[in-house]
Amino acid sequence: MAVRSQFICSSCGYESSKWYGRCPSCQSWNTFSEFKAQDSLRKSQALDIASSTEPTQIGRIKSEAASRISTGFWELDRVLGGGIVPGSAVLLSGDPGVGKSTLLLELARNVSRAKSQKPTANSKVLYVSGEESEGQIKIRAERIGIKENDNLFIFSNGNLEHVVSAVEKIKPSLLIIDSIQAITSADIPGFAGSLPQIRHATARIVSFAKKNNTPVFIIGHVTKEGEVAGPMLLSHMVDCVLYLETSASRDSGTRILRAFKNRFGDSSEVGIFTMEGSGMAEVSDSSFFMEKSKKRVSGSCLTVVMEGTRPIIVEIQGLVVPSNLSYPRRVSNGIFEKRIELLIAVMQKHAKIPLDRFDVYVNVVSGLRISETSSDLAVCLALISSFKNRPVNAVAISEIGLLGELKSVLNEKARVKEAKKLGFKNIITHSKYGYLGDIIRSL
Repeated sequence: MAVRSQFICSSCGYESSKWYGRCPSCQSWNTFSEFKAQDSLRKSQALDIASSTEPTQIGRIKSEAASRISTGFWELDRVLGGGIVPGSAVLLSGDPGVGKSTLLLELARNVSRAKSQKPTANSKVLYVSGEESEGQIKIRAERIGIKENDNLFIFSNGNLEHVVSAVEKIKPSLLIIDSIQAITSADIPGFAGSLPQIRHATARIVSFAKKNNTPVFIIGHVTKEGEVAGPMLLSHMVDCVLYLETSASRDSGTRILRAFKNRFGDSSEVGIFTMEGSGMAEVSDSSFFMEKSKKRVSGSCLTVVMEGTRPIIVEIQGLVVPSNLSYPRRVSNGIFEKRIELLIAVMQKHAKIPLDRFDVYVNVVSGLRISETSSDLAVCLALISSFKNRPVNAVAISEIGLLGELKSVLNEKARVKEAKKLGFKNIITHSKYGYLGDIIRSL
């Protein structure tokens, strides 16, 4: 059995057949460690797999609907495509302190308390933490209302072999790893959190999940650039990649859960939560991102944005004040500033609104980030309302082109239906007015 040496960079995971003092990929010094691989074993395993697997005509394959396990959160079930698929691997990432551990600990509570959907299934949940002690996890558990639960097991250990042994012993219906960067193995070179360690630990855990039909949730930290450590590597190894983010206003308690990859559902769906003292609370009200006051004031306009298949009523606030600066301020919170600058230019050209000597501020209520263009008209009307000091009692749903024309947006009927359901009657779309100037003259 031939044994060959392979050298792996502990910083970026670059592999080479020879040792380097400086990594050719990440330019780090003294990061290469030797790893011995058995070529003949790999080849024999590959031959075994090839000989035991034969192609099958698609017509002979039985279609099996994946049975799902409810998370206890309607918002999380929506993002996952209807619940947890047995044997699936889900990667959850997000900035430090955003609430990843809290969300998954509440998930563990819900699943361990839920009644089994099958008579032979169990409700045991294993929560593995490589960063916190069992006492620290207990403090957070009591804060979210977990006191006594015979089906919820906590294991504070960062050794991969010990984790696998514990999982094989308990045989949980759900496994949670917090976090993958804290899990290490003595069989792989590199420090905790290095790409070789992350790759080996993730592959081992995902393989176990598939083999035993046990779903697993893995928490992954993000880098300073806001990306998951080893993003391409981890995203290809798991079935679903979720990202928990804060709103545009970081001091807000709003948390938005997005799916960047989902093999079992629509990746455009989002879940909305609020971080409270007792844990994560779901937000199902589509009017959450608007002021509840019925009195309309100048500098405000409503619009409807789509988050996945869900229409959400959002309030856009605008403020226009005289400026003494050579270059007036353009400040935006929740919408790209470049988009605001474009809309200001359109208003100056086609609506004759002289904003070149005014500071302009735009804010999305409750800190939601808007990336689509359906809010263009609402932004313009909010700024014009502030400029003229005249309230606009309307819901505006339209994109605005460079010529000042109003354009249709995707899912316009669903947006209008949601606005009407909440009692709004004055809904402005491209079918009602052709150009921005026509709306200004009608105000």
